Amino acid sequence: MRRLVVGDRILIGGAGPAGLTAGYLLARRGYRSCVVEGDAQVGGLARTVRYKDFRFDIGGHRFFTKIPEVAALWDEVLGADLIDVPRLSRIHYRGKYFRYPLNATEALLGLGPWEAARVVLSYIHTQLRPSLVEDTFEQWVSNRFGHRLFQIFFKTYTEKVWGVPCSEIRAEWAAQRIQGLSLVRAILAATALQKRPNGIRSLIHQFKYPRLGPGQMWQRCADLMVGEGGELLLNHEITSFELAGNCIVSAGVKTPDGERRFEAEHFISTMPLRSLVRALGSSAPDAVKRSAEGLSYRDFILVALILDKPRLFPDNWIYCHTPGIRVGRVQNFNNWSSALVPDPTKTCLGMEYFCFQGDALWQQKDQDLVDMATRELDTLGLARGAKVIDANVVRMPKAYPIYDGAYRRHLDIIRSFLDTIPNLHTIGRNGMHKYNNQDHSMYTAMLAVANLQGATHDLWAVNDDLDYHEEQLITNNAATEAVVPTQPTSRNGDRRRPRSRAAV
Repeated sequence: MRRLVVGDRILIGGAGPAGLTAGYLLARRGYRSCVVEGDAQVGGLARTVRYKDFRFDIGGHRFFTKIPEVAALWDEVLGADLIDVPRLSRIHYRGKYFRYPLNATEALLGLGPWEAARVVLSYIHTQLRPSLVEDTFEQWVSNRFGHRLFQIFFKTYTEKVWGVPCSEIRAEWAAQRIQGLSLVRAILAATALQKRPNGIRSLIHQFKYPRLGPGQMWQRCADLMVGEGGELLLNHEITSFELAGNCIVSAGVKTPDGERRFEAEHFISTMPLRSLVRALGSSAPDAVKRSAEGLSYRDFILVALILDKPRLFPDNWIYCHTPGIRVGRVQNFNNWSSALVPDPTKTCLGMEYFCFQGDALWQQKDQDLVDMATRELDTLGLARGAKVIDANVVRMPKAYPIYDGAYRRHLDIIRSFLDTIPNLHTIGRNGMHKYNNQDHSMYTAMLAVANLQGATHDLWAVNDDLDYHEEQLITNNAATEAVVPTQPTSRNGDRRRPRSRAAV
């Protein structure tokens, strides 16, 4: 890999958290970075949508991390506009509410004596005869909670989110999202019996949040990058790459004024891997193209409902596990930041639906989606006595990379090919087809900048799923002014990986 030198040009595809982090760090160090973004605003999935002075989040973005340098960058960018928010989230299941993270004692009591007995017996059975293989989400969760509790509190919601059976979702996703948690540990965490801090990410009770939503962070980061000499071009979409030998020499970009050719010495991509391989065209072998097309994504619809009453419920969000309800989560944006809702006598709720682009739900008319969301809100009983007075619908494609049974094989094939292009760096969630949280996406950008300056970190080791419960120890490297792990990783296969349990 050619080391970055002053005068080199770096083209960055995508103005989400990863792309803007890389662009800002490079511009701050005096390098010629240009971020191109196909959309009309920055932030990617972490944008803030604005509708008639109401602001709402796409999915709810908690700002919480165990990586000090990420936290420091957040503080540097937003300062006092990064507020502290208490967390409260619950599960709705058949007319009852259960705190989440799951409080096992409350869950057992709330389910009633007969169902609680079935849960406990199922858990004991699983401990005596656990699944010896943990390849799937179902196996991973059942081994820790028992199969009955898995069916009640995990199966319905997870299959609603991903659109595939839990028996086809890889265990990596479970290890990443609810790692280190078991029925016994959940009970201990709810009592005074556990004396030692457990550091389980899922059990945090407070997080940081930009006063005007996550997009405030990334618009401010973009402004700082431009102020340092970096360039940001919106409505600019990378459509092709030109290679000379094994290096990329230029990118074809679709702009409002037609196609343009951007030359650079280094390329950083947060593009979905499917789109990246398509842009590489004939340079990519057929096997790589087939693997790229084999990667799957889950798409997302947010129906924002504005109601005529305040303080409808205290939660930041509610998970909807009740069978027969299509909505996956309900966000209460008033409880994220009061500044998101301009009128204190109103409430803005986000009804979240998960789908595949082009399916029946995705293609429904906006008014039909609003009507469905209104009916389901009434069924859930979350806004009794309140009336929906306005609404807005937002569709977000490729919101979540899917960990299905074939994704790992496809990803290995794609990675092997991308590693042969020394001046291409893939970072971020879709750029690595990895369910990275916001801070992990930023961290891949930080390590990519360090690699451009001579380091040899394995970016794919960030948020290493099956070891996700391990602590990540990082420090500053004065030579590169970038974040590096205390146990350096190698692009050549050194398995001493950095560990992380950070979360947003």
